Amino acid sequence: MSGVEVKRFGRTPTKPNQSDMSRRIRRKLTRRGQEKVDCPEVDECLTLDERGIVDWTKLPNDTVIQLFSCLNYRDRASLSSTCRTWRNLGVSPCLWQGLDLRPHKCDSAAAVSLAPRCRNLQKLRFRGAESADAIIQLQAKSLIEISGDYCRKITDATLSVIAARHESLESLQLGPDFCERISSDAIKAIAICCPQLQRLRLSGIREVDGDAINALARHCHGLVDIGLIDCLNIDEVALGNVLSLRFLSVAGTTNMKWSLALQNWSKLPNLTGLDVSRTDIIPNAALRLFSSSPCLKILCALYCPALEQDSNFVSNNNHRGKLLLSFFTDIFKEVASLFADTTNKERNVFVEWRNLKTKGRKMDSVMNWLEWILSHSLLRIAESNPQGLDNFWLSQGAYLLLCLMRSTQEEVQERAATGLATFVVIDDENASIHGGRAEAVMRDGGIGLLLNLARSWREGLQTEAAKAIANLSVNANVAKAVAEEGGISVLAILAKSMNRLAAEEAAGGLWNLSVGEEHKAAIAEAGGVKALVDLIFKWSIAGGEGVLERAAGALANLAADDKCSMEVATVGGVHALVKLAQNCKAEGVQEQAARALANLAAHGDSNSNNAAVGQEAGALEALVQLIRSPHDGVRQEAAGALWNLSFDDRNREAIAAAGGVEALVALAQSCSNASPGLQERAAGALWGLSVSEANSIAIGREGGVAPLIALARSDVEDVHETAAGALWNLAFNPGNAFRIVEEGGVPALVHLCSSSISKMARFMAALALAYMFDGRMDGVALVGTSSESNSKSVNLDGARRMALKNIEAFILAFSDPQAFSAAAASSVPAALTQVTESARIHEAGHLRCSGAEIGRFVTMLRNSSSILKACAAFALLQFTIPGGRHAQHHVRLLQNTGASRILRAAAAAATAPIEAKIFARIVLRNLEHHQIESST
Repeated sequence: MSGVEVKRFGRTPTKPNQSDMSRRIRRKLTRRGQEKVDCPEVDECLTLDERGIVDWTKLPNDTVIQLFSCLNYRDRASLSSTCRTWRNLGVSPCLWQGLDLRPHKCDSAAAVSLAPRCRNLQKLRFRGAESADAIIQLQAKSLIEISGDYCRKITDATLSVIAARHESLESLQLGPDFCERISSDAIKAIAICCPQLQRLRLSGIREVDGDAINALARHCHGLVDIGLIDCLNIDEVALGNVLSLRFLSVAGTTNMKWSLALQNWSKLPNLTGLDVSRTDIIPNAALRLFSSSPCLKILCALYCPALEQDSNFVSNNNHRGKLLLSFFTDIFKEVASLFADTTNKERNVFVEWRNLKTKGRKMDSVMNWLEWILSHSLLRIAESNPQGLDNFWLSQGAYLLLCLMRSTQEEVQERAATGLATFVVIDDENASIHGGRAEAVMRDGGIGLLLNLARSWREGLQTEAAKAIANLSVNANVAKAVAEEGGISVLAILAKSMNRLAAEEAAGGLWNLSVGEEHKAAIAEAGGVKALVDLIFKWSIAGGEGVLERAAGALANLAADDKCSMEVATVGGVHALVKLAQNCKAEGVQEQAARALANLAAHGDSNSNNAAVGQEAGALEALVQLIRSPHDGVRQEAAGALWNLSFDDRNREAIAAAGGVEALVALAQSCSNASPGLQERAAGALWGLSVSEANSIAIGREGGVAPLIALARSDVEDVHETAAGALWNLAFNPGNAFRIVEEGGVPALVHLCSSSISKMARFMAALALAYMFDGRMDGVALVGTSSESNSKSVNLDGARRMALKNIEAFILAFSDPQAFSAAAASSVPAALTQVTESARIHEAGHLRCSGAEIGRFVTMLRNSSSILKACAAFALLQFTIPGGRHAQHHVRLLQNTGASRILRAAAAAATAPIEAKIFARIVLRNLEHHQIESST
C-alpha cells in the first residue's frame, strides 16, 4: 500500500547465582509434544573463565536445545557453527520437525545443505516453483504435511515427483494463489503415491476430472478433507464416490452443476461440513442440501449473492438444526450452537473452545476446518473488496479475523492477519483505508494482538502481522495506538530482520507512522533511522525494490524533521540515498530516494545537510539524470531536490555544471499537461538556479522563457507563484527581459500582478515588470536577442504603459490613504508602523536578494518614473522589515551601497508620489533599527 508498502526478542540469559555454578546436569531425553528424542548424555559444568565471563558454549544441553527452539531456522543454523557440541545439538530431531522455507531462498544447493537435519522432518512449508523443485533434495521421507504458496509455476512433473518421494504424506495444500499449471494428471499421481493422504487442498486448478477424483476415492481411503478452491471445473458426480469425505470446500469454484452436486453429495455418509462460499449457489439448492444430507452440520456460504438477495431465504431461520454461516447470519451464534451450554459468550466461542479442558477429536476437527475455511474465504473476499459489506465487517468480520489470529493453526493466523491488512484498504493507489474498519480493529484489541504476533519467532507470521500494522497505521488514530503500545520499537527491531519480507513490511509500517509529526522523534529514539539506512545497504538493488522503496519513503518522511534529518545524515543516509538514486531503476525507489534527498536539503538555515547532499559524490548528477525519467513522480521529486539544493551557492553552480539547466528547461517545456506538483517544482528549480546571473542567461539561451511564461498562466497558485519568481530572476538580465517581451510575457505578468490570489506572485510579477522597464532593456531592444526577433512584432511602448499601470495599481492596493496622510503629517513612529503593517507581505521575508539586486532597487529610486520609484521603495521595505529571515543581510547590502543618502532624497523629493516618500522613510527607519540592534 502506498496505497499504497514489521523479531527477534531473544532472551538474554541471566547471570547464574553462585550456588548454581557447579550444578551438574544429566539428561537422557527431552520431550517435545509426544515425540521422544534421544540426546547424548551430558555431565558438565557451566563455569566462569579466568576473566569472569560465562562460556555460553558450556550451557547444559537441554538448555541449548530449548534456546534453539525459540529461534528461526536461519539462526538455529548460525548458532550451530559456534562449536562442535552446539553443532551436534543443532541437528537434534526435535528442532527440525517443522521447516518453513518461505522467508528464504531455497534452491538445490540450500536443500542439500539442509538435508542432514531433515531426516525426521514432518511438516514443510515452501514458496514458489524453485523451492518446490528443491525440496526433494531434503531427503525428508517421513514428511506428513506439505504446504506451498505462490504455486502458479509449479508443474505436474514437479508435483508428481514430490508425491512419489513422500509416500507418508497425510496433508497437501497448495494456495491460496492459483495453481495454473497443475492438471488432473498430477492429482492422479498424488492419489497413487500417497495412500495415507487425509487432506488435499488445491487452489485454481483449471479442471479436476472424474478420473482424478475417482483415483483419490480408490487409493486414499482415509481422505476426509478436500478443498478444490477457485477451480474452473469439478466433476460433481465423482466427488460423491469419496465416501470417507467429512469436509468439502468448493469456494469460489465456477461452473458448478448444483443438481448433480445435490444428487451425489447427499449420499456421502460422513459429510459434516460443506463450504460453498463465493459461488452461485441458489436458495433452493442450499435448502435441499440441508434436507437431504443426513450428516451435514455446517454450510458455509459467505458472499453468495443469490442467497443474500433472496429475502425469503435470508429471513428463514429454520435450517433443521444445521448451521448456516453467511453475511446475514450471526456467525458467532451459529458456531456457539455446536457446544450447547459450554459457552458463556457467543462472541468468544473460538477462544472458549481452545480453552476447553476436555475436547472431543471430532469437534476439534470440525473447529479446525471451520477456522481454515473462514480465514481463507475472508481473505479472498477482502482482496476483491466488494461493495456493500461495511456492515458485515464492522459488526462481526473484523472481530472474526481477530479471533482467527488467535488460532493454533499457523496458516489460519497468517491469513487472518493478511485479511486484516487487506480489508481496511479501499484504494491501493492512493493509500486510502476505511477509517471505520481500522478503528474497529483497534477497538477490539487488535493492535496489541498484532504486535504480539509481530514479536513471534515465526517469520511468516511476523511478516503478515507487520503488514497489517503498516496498513492500519495509515489511520492517524490507529497510528497513535500503535505508538502508545510500543509498536515503534517492535517495527524498528523487525526492520533489522534477515528476512527481507518481514523487514519490508516493518519499513512500510515505519513509513506510515512517520507521516505523523508526533512519531518522528520516537522512531529515531527507537533506532529506526539507522535500521532504515542499514536496510538500504543490506538488500541488493536487484530484487529488493519493495524493501528499498519503503525504507527510502520512511527516511523521506523523517528527513522532513530538522533533528531527524541530522540523524539520517549522521548514520550514512545521504550516501545510501544517493546510491539508490544512482543505481536503482525501479520507479518507486527512485521517487522516494529523490524525495528523501529533497527533504534532507530543505533545512539549509538550520543544519548542513544541504551542503552535505551537494558534496556527496555523484548526487547532483544522479538527480539531474532522474529529471529525464519517463515517470512524472520521479521527475517531480528530483526537481524538488534540485530546487532545495540550489539555495546553496556551490550547489547551484555544480547543478548547472552537471547539465541541470538543460534538463530543467526541457522538463519545463514538456510539463504543460503534467500535474501541478511537477509544474511547481520544475519552475521552482529554475527559479533557484536563476539566482546566478550566468545560469539565468543560460536558461534564457536554452529556451526557458517561453515555458515559464506558460506556467505563469496557470490557475494553480503554487505553479504561477514559482513561475513568477523564476521570471523575476530572469528579467534582471536585459537580454532575458527582452525575450520575455518577445514571448508575450508582459500580459501574463500583468495578469498575475493584478489577479493572483497570492500576494507573493503579484509582488514578484510587479518586480519582474519593473526590471523590464527601468530602461536597461532599451539597448537590447534595438538589436534584438536572436535571429527570430526580426519576425516578432514587439510594441515596447504599449507594453511599458501596460506594465507601469499595473505596477502602480499593485502598490496602491497596499496603500491606506488615511495611514499615509497621518504618516506624512507626523513623525510619530506609530504612524509609520501602521503603514508598514498594511503594506507588509509576510512571505517576502523569505526572499534573499543579491547585492546587485539591492543596488538595482537603489538605482531605481532615482528613475524618472514616479511609479518605479514607489515600486523600488516598496520592495526595499519588504526586504528590510525587522524579523524577516534575511533582513540583516539586506540591510548590510544597503549600507554598503551608501543608500541612506538616496533614501533621504527620495523621502524628501517634492515631486515624488506620497507612496515613495513614506516607503523610503520606513526603509530608513528599518536601517536605523538594525544599526541600533547591531550596536547593542
